[in-house]
Amino acid sequence: MRAALLILLGLVIGVIGTSQVMNALAARNPMPGAVMHTMGYHMGELKQAMKTQKCDAATIQHHLLRLQSTATDILPTFGMSEKGFVDDANQLQTRLQQAAVSAPATCAALATALKPVGETCKSCHDQYR
Repeated sequence: MRAALLILLGLVIGVIGTSQVMNALAARNPMPGAVMHTMGYHMGELKQAMKTQKCDAATIQHHLLRLQSTATDILPTFGMSEKGFVDDANQLQTRLQQAAVSAPATCAALATALKPVGETCKSCHDQYR
């Protein structure tokens, strides 16, 4: 009888501990993932446009501006002050601004404009992902 009570007590403590851990994991900040997901969506749309050779200037500009806007959220969202991360985030913002200003109207121009952006993304993801 005593052993059964101790087993039951252990199970109850385990369930309570598990629920506390699950609550702590659920309470973490979802914003960094949301920023990356949003940027991935817009990059995906631009890559799909190039793949299908349907590069409408207005659509391209829309996605480039959304990428540029979302990139400004990287530093405050991730809250990292490591020099390499800050430099990569700033470089991404600069390269997205350059891509948006160049206003690519063809798939070839879009590919040229996105190449430095993709290199910056890859550099950061290789280090911090």
